[in-house]
Amino acid sequence: MRVRTGGAGPPVLLLHGHPRTHTTWHRVAPLLADDHTVVCPDMRGYGESTKPGDYSKRAMARDFVNLMRELGHDRFAVVGHDRGAAAAIRLALDHPGAVTHLAVLDGLPIGAHLRRCDARFAQAWFHWFFLAQQDIAAPMISQNPEQWYGRRYRDTPLAMGVENWADYQRAIHDPATVRAMCGDYRAGLEVDRVHDDEDHARGRKITCPVLALWAAKDDLADLHGDLPAIWAEWADDVRVRPLDCGHHMAEEAPVELVRELRTLF
Repeated sequence: MRVRTGGAGPPVLLLHGHPRTHTTWHRVAPLLADDHTVVCPDMRGYGESTKPGDYSKRAMARDFVNLMRELGHDRFAVVGHDRGAAAAIRLALDHPGAVTHLAVLDGLPIGAHLRRCDARFAQAWFHWFFLAQQDIAAPMISQNPEQWYGRRYRDTPLAMGVENWADYQRAIHDPATVRAMCGDYRAGLEVDRVHDDEDHARGRKITCPVLALWAAKDDLADLHGDLPAIWAEWADDVRVRPLDCGHHMAEEAPVELVRELRTLF
C-alpha cells in the first residue's frame, strides 16, 4: 500500500473515495496532525497501491488493520468518504475491537443503499451499475478518461489543489487503476452487498461512536430521505448532520470537517 503518515497523538485513519487517492486529504490531514497521528493510504486498487483483484470491503478492512498494526496502532479512529466510507463501515463491523470512532462522509452501508434502490437512485447514481460492468466499463473509460471523469465531476486544479489534481490525473489515466476502481464497484453489487445484508439480518451494529455527515449540496438525503432513521438500523451511538458543501468535503470544507471530527474524537 502507498501510505503517507505524520503528526503525533491518537491515531486516525483517513480513507478516500472514488476516483481520488490519499492526496484528497491534503487540506485536512495537516490540521488533524496538530494533535493526532494521521495515516492516509491509497486503498487497494486505487492510486499507486497494488491491484490484487479482490476489491471487497472485507479485504480492504483487513488491509487497514494490518497496516495500522504495522505502524504500531492496535486501536484507531477511522474517517471514510464515498467508497472509503463503505470500507470504513466494514472495518468497524468486522473489527470492532480496533475502531475507537467512525466518521462516515456522504455515504451509507452499501446494503442500505441497494435496499432502497428505485428509479430515482438508478438514474442519479447510474455510475454504480455502469462501473460494476468491469470488463465493459474499464476499457471504455480508458479510451478517454477526461470524457468520463471530466463530464461527471467537473474538478479543477484550483478546486482540488495542484498536487492533488496531478495525483488524480495519474490515477484516472492508468488503465490498471481504472479497471481496479471498476472492480470496487463490482464488489459493491456482489459480495459487499451480501456481507451488509447478512449483518443487517442478524441485527449486527457498529459499536463505537459514529458521526455520519452528508453533503447538503449533494443528493444523498434527497434520494434516501430520513438519514438518522437509516443510521439507527446500523449504530446505536450515532450523530447525523449535514455539512454545507458539495460531495468532496475534504477539499471543499476542510476547516468545518475537522471541527466536526474533533467533536467526535
